[in-house]
Amino acid sequence: MALVQLESWMALAPTLLLALSALALFVIDSIDPDTTNRPLLAGTATVGSLASLAVAVWFITTGVGDPARRGELALFGDQLIVDQMALFFMVIVAVVTALISIASYDYLRGHVYQSEYYSLVLLAATGMSTMATANSLVTVFIALELASLPSYALVSILKDNRGSVEAGLKYFLIGALSSAIFVYGISLVYGATGHLQLEAVAENVGTEGFDGLLGVGVLMVIGGVAYKTASVPFHFWAPEAYEGAPAPIAAFLSSASKAAGFVIAFRIFTTAFPLEAMTEIGFDWTMAFVVLAIVTMTVGNFAAATQENVKRMLAYSSIGHAGYALIGLAGLAVDGGQIVLAAAMMHLFVYGFMNTGAFLFVAMAEYWGVGRTFEDYNGLSSQAPVACGALAVFMFSLAGVPPFGGFFSKYFLFTGILETASGNPWLLAVAAALVINSALSLYYYARLVKAVWFEDPVAGRGQLTQPTGLYVAVVLAGVMTVLVLPGFGPVADAAYAAASALGP
Repeated sequence: MALVQLESWMALAPTLLLALSALALFVIDSIDPDTTNRPLLAGTATVGSLASLAVAVWFITTGVGDPARRGELALFGDQLIVDQMALFFMVIVAVVTALISIASYDYLRGHVYQSEYYSLVLLAATGMSTMATANSLVTVFIALELASLPSYALVSILKDNRGSVEAGLKYFLIGALSSAIFVYGISLVYGATGHLQLEAVAENVGTEGFDGLLGVGVLMVIGGVAYKTASVPFHFWAPEAYEGAPAPIAAFLSSASKAAGFVIAFRIFTTAFPLEAMTEIGFDWTMAFVVLAIVTMTVGNFAAATQENVKRMLAYSSIGHAGYALIGLAGLAVDGGQIVLAAAMMHLFVYGFMNTGAFLFVAMAEYWGVGRTFEDYNGLSSQAPVACGALAVFMFSLAGVPPFGGFFSKYFLFTGILETASGNPWLLAVAAALVINSALSLYYYARLVKAVWFEDPVAGRGQLTQPTGLYVAVVLAGVMTVLVLPGFGPVADAAYAAASALGP
């Protein structure tokens, strides 16, 4: 029995390593509150996130959490569960955290509160990693708040920057409202079923005679999830928060935080609210996600196409990609929907590299003092060809242009939807929206590539320095976006294993 408990605790190692790294930074700060040892601070955060990544990958390859090999591991009366899906998203969170830690080494030069910054990043990552393992509506909410509270502080950490403080305040206020909606939905689900643990909720759907109450609770839970994933109509905070936040934090929120939001959505709706039982009481939640997916990808892409501010364009682009990931839940409307769910997981994996890299390029531009508009980026390739080459990779991958990873993740989403559309004609509308919006996104992504590579350089721009950490992070993200193509087989296998374990 003790050995089983030890193995269960060991399965939480990726999450615990992030938390211990944050505590180590607190110790460093308490020993020398005025430390300017930037390599030590950034190095501690980077090593901790890389250690978390290494352990999560090792667990996946050795079959931890795989029912067919070593079985799922549960803690605290099944409140937390480590399975293949949890480990898959732990990898995404750890990768993004490592890239952010490396990039922040240069971005934070001269800023105060550096140890606090890295500690908050790691604490937020700990919450996101815990969200991947949450198997109860209570632990989902606690993990969500553990991820959210440090994020509010990180957005507004540039205290002398009015835009950063304003963005943090707006993010906090809207986040507080969405948390209230989410927890009220949880209370209604508890009132209708008498349980909070996800499997127990599923077993009691429709048995207590409070079907209307349960339906309202599910709708409010959808609202809470839509906020965390920046889905329409709960997306208004994202452009403001991403524009005002330090660019590495915008990358962190739009990649790792979004992935964490989707992992709780995937787990809650496939485990707690089984589609067959919900349909019997007259509530088919997949239709809500069909509408959300179409509206979110359309609003995000059309808004992005009208932007002149590069950072704001990427913010609206991230909303569009939330719509693509929502297809994973919309596809569960019919048998075989696990294929679409797995494709959504693949897209979030690739998105973790290409979107993080794009925002980190913006961080590099901010470090150089380049302006915010497309025109300000004109001709950057003449002075930074390697970084601009990586930017082109990010843009074309985000647009879904072959042969980059973003093309294959969207291709699997599209083919998966087509394979299952015979059971639900509405899915054809989702597939059409995916194609149309991907084609539209090529316009504004290519516009940025055109600006940096083909336009004449801005007159009077001085010599650009080469920030080591930012360059390393951008190039690493670019290389991984390219290398994910030959490595897509293992990624797809891991995503299918995770989706199959959750499938309805």
